[in-house]
Amino acid sequence: MYDELTEVDIQKMREEIDYRTRELRPKLIEDVQTARAFGDLSENFEYKAAKREKNRNDSRIRYLERMIKTARVIPQRETAEDVVGLFDRVEIYLPEDDEVQTIRLVTTLRQNALEGLISKESPVGRAVLGRRVGDTVRVEVRPDYGYDVVIRAIEKGRDDDSLAISRY
Repeated sequence: MYDELTEVDIQKMREEIDYRTRELRPKLIEDVQTARAFGDLSENFEYKAAKREKNRNDSRIRYLERMIKTARVIPQRETAEDVVGLFDRVEIYLPEDDEVQTIRLVTTLRQNALEGLISKESPVGRAVLGRRVGDTVRVEVRPDYGYDVVIRAIEKGRDDDSLAISRY
């Protein structure tokens, strides 16, 4: 399965790869070499920590390169004012909890539920994408559990580089 990403997502990943390769990697290699000089490697915490950080950096670079290689680039589409599209802010009402939430639909790479950035591929994202103000939609969390949400308002958004890509 391919991740559906935008040109901005791809550009942000390339920028991070460039930073990690050109700036961070040489520093981390130097840290490993410095820590190695401290002596006995079996009891050298600094060496183990430096090596772990270098490996995490290399792992992140591989992850981003694989994401770029397997991504399917999706175009930015304009949707009608009353239809939920990618990067729109959506006010939803959850009748079960008598609660109102504002979410923003984003690509998987930029999701952050704590900040209200919801992936278009998540259950909520799939349920509201392409729907209109006033629609009541069913969010299927699992085959035996779901809940309803009502779309109350839509604020049109667009893809920009203000949203950071997810870290791990």
